[in-house]
Amino acid sequence: MPFDPKQLDLYPSDAGVYIMKNGEGKVIYVGKANSLQKRLKQYFLPGRDLRAMIPLLVLELASIETVVVSTEKEALLLENTFIKKYQPKFNVLLKDDKTYISLSINPKEAWPRLKLVRLKGKPSNDALHFGPYTSAVSAKQTFELMAKLFPLRQCSDEEFKRRTRPCLLYSMKKCIAPCCGLCSKEEYATYVESAIEFLKGGSQGILDHLTKEMEKASGALEFEKAGSLLRTIQQIKHVTQETTIFQKSQEKNVDVIGFYRQADQVLISLLAFREGTLINSLTFPFSHLIDEEEDILSSFILQHYSLENKAPLPEEILTPLSLTNAKEIASVLKDFHPKAKLCALTCPKKGSSKDLLDLAQKNARSSFQQKADIQASKEKILSQLSELLPLNRYPKRIECFDTSNLSGSHLVASSVVFIDGEEDKKKMRLYHVKGIDKPDDYAALHQVLTRRLLRAKEEDDFPDLLIIDGGKGQLGIALDVLKELEIIHVDVVSLVKEKGRHDKGLTLEKICIPGKAEPISLPAHSPLLFFLQRIRDAAHKQAISFYRKAHEKKLVSSKVDSIPGIGPIKKKRLLQAFGSLSNILSQSEEALKKVQGITSKDINHIKKISK
Repeated sequence: MPFDPKQLDLYPSDAGVYIMKNGEGKVIYVGKANSLQKRLKQYFLPGRDLRAMIPLLVLELASIETVVVSTEKEALLLENTFIKKYQPKFNVLLKDDKTYISLSINPKEAWPRLKLVRLKGKPSNDALHFGPYTSAVSAKQTFELMAKLFPLRQCSDEEFKRRTRPCLLYSMKKCIAPCCGLCSKEEYATYVESAIEFLKGGSQGILDHLTKEMEKASGALEFEKAGSLLRTIQQIKHVTQETTIFQKSQEKNVDVIGFYRQADQVLISLLAFREGTLINSLTFPFSHLIDEEEDILSSFILQHYSLENKAPLPEEILTPLSLTNAKEIASVLKDFHPKAKLCALTCPKKGSSKDLLDLAQKNARSSFQQKADIQASKEKILSQLSELLPLNRYPKRIECFDTSNLSGSHLVASSVVFIDGEEDKKKMRLYHVKGIDKPDDYAALHQVLTRRLLRAKEEDDFPDLLIIDGGKGQLGIALDVLKELEIIHVDVVSLVKEKGRHDKGLTLEKICIPGKAEPISLPAHSPLLFFLQRIRDAAHKQAISFYRKAHEKKLVSSKVDSIPGIGPIKKKRLLQAFGSLSNILSQSEEALKKVQGITSKDINHIKKISK
């Protein structure tokens, strides 16, 4: 089912990542935005997004999922993670051999140096890596600041060996020239340790020192020096903020659970962090729950990490509330995953773990509201439909019927069921029309509706609204069936597409209503029209598909019937053994003899047809 752009108003306006999927649930595009709702709308506004791929993407698009984050920078990093994970075909312009830039230093080198690197996969050496940074500019700003604060060498190993006198960086006080022996090993190691500590987040000590120096310079009326120190302090604060919330899990494998509830409706959000990176975001909606929050959460954890669900067990699970039976749950999870470490279940109150938990809570709240808005939108459409037609009953359950035939042969029909505005595919039904060998859609519809409504009377399982694909004639047939079966509490309408005329640019849909001489028309962009078309198109698709399969099967059967001496029983055995006429004709005599009841005479007849 194509994506309905009328849902876009229901998406959050927060910063985040959106994941576009096709009808098979495969990710076809991942993007990020400061405002998810505003960005998604641009895909459907003419002339707003001129990328050549957009029409193809929109044509294939079936659903959109979102992950809300705190800042655009986090969205950028998460977008990169999802692109590498799902490799969506519409993200080809973002695929290359590079990833986000990081800072690297190897403390085991004789004279360690700070480098800008782009990693491919997991680092294989002993170097420490810091980042990734959301842009090359940010990474280079950090590198320049590091060179100013910690004067480590920047030259390559080969250049380091060749140098006989200090380079320009020494005179700029950005290197203490270990290449020429102008510093001791101990002095250099001190700068290396300080640089690593700074990159790990220990910037406060440096900020305190620079602040004191700035105040001292200002007091001595050295305003130029004080201004330079102020700019350095501001730069440190800016670049240290590049360490986003996604790096705050301290490179552990952590799952973070968000929880949001309204009455008996609950939504659980799960963020999965692996080695400090958010790799997945899942949502689990539940309804009609009466348990307390702690019981719901405990039950969810045990079910999600069960052996049947095959969810990997992390080192730690962060929960939005303290679980009194946390130790017992951890013990059970250990039994589920005997090779895994004992998982800790904690409810953080402060620090980076609390930041992660707040993000999961934000996602749970946002997803819950989005789903609630979608449901409210469906209820609004059903209410409008009830008022427009008008209906005697609220159309909670809608059934739509369509027939299909080709020159009167193989008459078939289908019915689809929509409950609370959403298709219930398990209740879809297909019908072979019996005893009608001529092109008579009215007779076929009469038969199918009679069969369905007779069963409804037996099982007390009535639709609230019947929609028939067709015009006034089909509507009259449906009314006749309801009258014959003495059913008075089921509403019925028919939906017909008006043929385009030379004075009209678009075809229109018309709704035929009992008791009204003229059908009503809906505006071309009406949500009600789109909803009714969805229902009618679903029934039509099933009918056409069923007809084609039945027609092909009958063609095969009729050709097998043409083989002399092959009756119903032998035909059934041959088709069960080989599946199709072409397979039967291609078999060897030995293979055909193995089919029960097939004689040498039958085989001769089969071989004659195959020639």
